[in-house]
Amino acid sequence: MIDGKRLVIWSSEFHPFRLPSPDLWRDVLQKMKASGFNTVALYFDWGYHSPKQGVYDFTGIRDVERALTMAEEEGLYVITRAGPYVNAELTRGGFPGWLVNQRGRARTDDPAYLAAADEWLTQVNAIIARHQINGDGKGHHGTVILHQIENELALTTPAQRRYMDHLYTKARADGITVPIFHNDQGRNGYWVPESSTVPNVVKGPNDLYAFDGYPGGTCTVAGRPTRESAAPDWGFYGPGGAKGGASASPDTPGFLAEFGGGWFDYWGSNGGYECNAIQRGRRFQRVFYGTNLANGIDIQSFYMGFGGTSWGWLAAPVVFTSYDYGAAISETRALRPKAEELKQLAGLIASVPDLAGMVPAGPATASSPNIQVYHNRSPESDARFLMVTHRPSNAATDDRFTITADLPDGRYSFPQSEPMRLDGFDAKWLVAGVSLGGQRLVYSTSELQAAMRQDGGDLMLLYGRTGERGETALRYAAAPTVTVTEGDVRHRFDAARGDLVLDYAHVGLARLRIDGGGRRPLTLLLTDEAGGARFWRHDTAAGPVLVRGPALVRTAVAQGSTLALTGDTAAATPFELWAPARLRTVTWNGARLGLTDGTAGSRRTTRPLAGPADFALPALASWKVKSRTPEAAPDFDDGGWQAIDNRPYASITARPDGQPNMLMDAYGFHEGDVWYRGRFAGSSNAERIRLHYGAGGSGLVQVFLDGRFIGQDETPGGLPRPITTGVAELALPEVARAPGEHVLSVMVRNNGHNWDLDADDFHKEARGLISVSIEPRTGPSFAVPIAWRIQGRRGGEVLADPVRGVANNGGLYGERVGWHLPGFDDSAWTTATLPAAETQPGTSWYRTEFTLDVPEGQDATIAIQLGDPARPRSPVDYRTLLFVNGWNMGQFIAHVGPQRTFPVPEGILNHRGRNHIALAVTSDGKPGNALETVRLVTLRNVKGGIPVHMVAAPSRPSELR
Repeated sequence: MIDGKRLVIWSSEFHPFRLPSPDLWRDVLQKMKASGFNTVALYFDWGYHSPKQGVYDFTGIRDVERALTMAEEEGLYVITRAGPYVNAELTRGGFPGWLVNQRGRARTDDPAYLAAADEWLTQVNAIIARHQINGDGKGHHGTVILHQIENELALTTPAQRRYMDHLYTKARADGITVPIFHNDQGRNGYWVPESSTVPNVVKGPNDLYAFDGYPGGTCTVAGRPTRESAAPDWGFYGPGGAKGGASASPDTPGFLAEFGGGWFDYWGSNGGYECNAIQRGRRFQRVFYGTNLANGIDIQSFYMGFGGTSWGWLAAPVVFTSYDYGAAISETRALRPKAEELKQLAGLIASVPDLAGMVPAGPATASSPNIQVYHNRSPESDARFLMVTHRPSNAATDDRFTITADLPDGRYSFPQSEPMRLDGFDAKWLVAGVSLGGQRLVYSTSELQAAMRQDGGDLMLLYGRTGERGETALRYAAAPTVTVTEGDVRHRFDAARGDLVLDYAHVGLARLRIDGGGRRPLTLLLTDEAGGARFWRHDTAAGPVLVRGPALVRTAVAQGSTLALTGDTAAATPFELWAPARLRTVTWNGARLGLTDGTAGSRRTTRPLAGPADFALPALASWKVKSRTPEAAPDFDDGGWQAIDNRPYASITARPDGQPNMLMDAYGFHEGDVWYRGRFAGSSNAERIRLHYGAGGSGLVQVFLDGRFIGQDETPGGLPRPITTGVAELALPEVARAPGEHVLSVMVRNNGHNWDLDADDFHKEARGLISVSIEPRTGPSFAVPIAWRIQGRRGGEVLADPVRGVANNGGLYGERVGWHLPGFDDSAWTTATLPAAETQPGTSWYRTEFTLDVPEGQDATIAIQLGDPARPRSPVDYRTLLFVNGWNMGQFIAHVGPQRTFPVPEGILNHRGRNHIALAVTSDGKPGNALETVRLVTLRNVKGGIPVHMVAAPSRPSELR
C-alpha cells in the first residue's frame, strides 16, 4: 500500500555505475517509465565509491543522489539495494579492493568486517534516507519505497544471523524507515520475516521475504533460442513451503526481487546477447511474468532493465565488457522488441489496479486439456484476471479452445463465435468483470493495453496476435449505438444479459464508437500486437493522453492549453493523438505541431514527424605507435618501486612456506595490470621459472628476462565460474646462467576478483604473483633467490585519476604517465597503419584522433569495432585495452571473444567535436598476433534524445595526481 492505494510493483534494474555519462541516466529512466515500469531497482557498488578505507566519493559519475533525484523527477518509485554485498557480476561482488586485505571473514559478524561495512553504510544510507517516500524526518522526501540490506546470503549460521540483525539495526539507526528485505538466492526460504509460520524456513530481521529466479533455456551456437523449463508456480498455485517461493512468507506480499530479464554472457561464449534477448524475449515475458502475476507475485523486478557496460575494471572474472544482458533496453540504449511487449503488459497493470492483491477465484476450465487457466479475483471489486498458458507452459503446440467460468457478470463459455487460439510458447493475459472508467468489460479474448477517461467519455485500446479473431463483451442497460469508423467489426446485442458482443480480427487498426445504452461514450481501438506497440500512454495534469506513431514518447507535460511532448523518431513517422480537448496546442521536442481532426476522436499531424539525418563517420587512418614496454627494459628505473616483503597475508590461496607476500592487493593494487621486477644472480641452476599467479577469467601473465620476452600463460574463460589462477612453467634462456645480475620483469593482467556469492571469502583468492621459483630442469630443487619489487612508489589506493575513479586506474606504465589521455604529446611516436603488419612482445600503444559531427537534435550510439564483427574469435592472439578520451571503455581479447564492438556513450564520446582513441595492445609478438583493423560504426540513430554534456575529467598528463 502506497498512500492508501494497493499497487502492483512493476520494476526493472538499472546500474548507474555501468553508464559513466550521468546525463544519460535520465534517458534510461525515461525509457523505463515510457515502457510501463512504475519502479526502478538500483544497486550500489561499494568499491566504486571507495578506493581506500575511509575514503568515499559520491561526486560526478558516482553521484547516486543525482540518480535518485532523476528517478523521482521521472515518476518512478525506487528499490534501493545498498549492499554491503551485491554480486551483480562485479569484481569482488561490489566489495572494495582494500577489503581483500582484511583477515576477518566477510558477510559475518566479524568485528573488523562489520566496522568496514558500517563505514560504507553510514555514507550510503544517509543519501537513501533523504530520498525515502516516508522522508528522513528532516524535510527531505523522494520515491524510495523498499530497501535491501544484503543479497543472496545463502549461509544461515549464527554468525550470519547476527550479521543480518546488525544490518537491519544499522539501517534503522541511519534513518531508513521503508520496508526492509533481503533477496534470497532462489526459493530457499532464507531470511523470511519472523511472522512466518511455515516449517523449515530460516527467519531473519526483514519486513518482507524476497527471492530471485532465472528460469529459461540457453542460446545455441547458431543463435536460435531453446526452451528448457516451463513457467514456475511460485505463489498461490505452487507447492508451498520454504521451497515454494512466496509461500515461505504467506502474510507478506509475494516479492521477486530479481527475475530473469536476461542473462549475463561469458568470456569466449557463442550465444551472445542478441540471442539471449530473443530467448528471454517477448513470449518468455508473457508466459513467465504473467504466471508470476497470477501466482500473487505483486512485486516483480526484472534483472536487468538496462544492463549497460562493465567499463574499465568493473567486471567480475566471469564476464567481458558488455553487460547488455539481453535486456529490454540494449547496451546501445535502444528499445528492443521485448520492451514493446513489456509496455503492453504494463498497460494492463496500470489500467486495472484491481490486479493488486488478487487471490484465487473459482475454477476456470479450458475446452482443451492442453490449456491451463489461472483464475484470480480482487477481494474488493471481484474483478477477474485469467492467465492462459499451455500445459506445460513451454509446450510448442497450437491449440484452439474456449474458457468456461463463473464471472462477476454471470457464467460464461467464451468466445461465443470461434474458439481462441494459443500458438506455441505463448500466453494470454485476459481480464473480465472489470469496471474501466464508465464502462463494464464482461470479458475479452483480446488483451487490454490502455483504458482512460477523456472529455466525458472513455477510450480503450485492445490488441491480440496478428490474424487471430477477437471477441469482447461489454455490459449495457439497453442496446447502444455502434459506429465502426475503420476496420471490420461485427456486433450484436444480447438483450437478456445486456451484453454487446463484438467480433473482429486482429489485423491493422479497427476503430469504433459506442454511444448510449446507459453509459458514457466509448471509443474502442482494436489492433494487432505490432499496432499496439506504436501506442504510448502518458498521464498529465490535464488527464491521460495516448500517442500513436513515434519510436518513443518520453514525456508528456500539460500546462494550460499546451501539451508538450518529447520523444524519438527512427524514421519519418505519422503522428496521431488522443488528448483532452482543452489541450489545443501540441509541441513535439519544442516545435509546434500542425494538427487536423483524425478518426475516432483523434488529431493527426498534417505531415509526418521527421526522422534522423544520416551522418558520415571518419575513417581511423592516422595512427601513432610506441612499440616498447618500458617496464621490461633492464635499465628501467624501479628504484622507487615498493619492495616485496612479508606483510600480513589475507588471501584464501595457499602459498609455499617461506615465500614473501607477493599479492598485488597487499600493496594496494586491486584493478587491472600489475608489474613486478625481480633481480637474481646468474647460476647453473637457473634453467626454468615456475610462476603461480592469479589473474581472473581470461587473465594473462607475461615474463621477460633482461628485456627479452620468454613466454606467457593465460587462465581460461568461457565458464560460469572460470578457473582464475594458474601455473606457468617457462624455460629460461642460456643468458640466465651467465654470471652477474639478471632482471625478471613480469606483468599480470588481473581480469577481476571473484565474487563472494557463497560467503566463503572467494573474493580473497590471490591476484598477481603468488609465488615464483627459479629452478634446475631436473635433479634436486634449488630455488635461486630473487629480490622483488612491485610497481609504483605508492599503492593503487591513491588514485592518479580520482575523477574517472577506481574502475579507470590500471597499472600499465602508459596509464601512469598519461599515454591514454587526449592531451598527451605523441609527436615523437612512429606513424603507423592498421591492420598492423607486425608487433613486439609486450604492450604497444596506438593513438589516433578524429572529429564527429552528429546533427543537432539527434541521439546516436557510436561504437569502436576491432576486426571482423562476423568472427567472435580471431585466429590471431592479442588483447587490447580501449581508451576513449582517457576512459577505459573495455577489453578486447581477439582469440577469446566474443565482443568485438564496443559502444561508447555520448558524454564520454564527443558527438560534435574532437575525440581521441588510445589502444594498449598486448601480444606475444609472434607473426600475425597484431592489431587488426579499427573502425567507427553507428549502432543506433534517432531524432530526439536528451541534452548530454561531456563528462569533465583530466585530459593531460599534468592533470593526473
